[in-house]
Amino acid sequence: MSNRYEAFLILRTQGSEDSAKEIIERLSGEFTAEGAKIEQVQRMDKRQFAYAAGDLSSGYYVNFIFEAEPTLIDKMQAKFRLDEDVYRQHYQRLRAKKADVSAKA
Repeated sequence: MSNRYEAFLILRTQGSEDSAKEIIERLSGEFTAEGAKIEQVQRMDKRQFAYAAGDLSSGYYVNFIFEAEPTLIDKMQAKFRLDEDVYRQHYQRLRAKKADVSAKA
C-alpha cells in the first residue's frame, strides 16, 4: 500500500543554479529508481540560513511530493544521509488525494 509523502531537502550548492538543477535531477532519478512516483518537484531557490552552519551559510531548498511504499522513506533517509550534496532532509506523510467528483458522475 503506497502513501503520499513530501520530502523537504536542503542542498549544498557551491556555485551556480546549474549545479542545483543537476543535483535535483539526480535526486529525482534516485527516488524513481527506488520505486517512487514523483508528482511534483518544487524548487524554492537558494536562501541564506539564520546562522552559518560551519562553512555553509546558505542552501538550495527543494520539495519533492511523491507516492511510495512506507519502507522507501527509511531507504532514502539512509541514502541521502551519506550524500554530500544533501545538507538536511525531512519527510512527512500527506493525506491521500481526494477523488475527482466529476469522474464519479
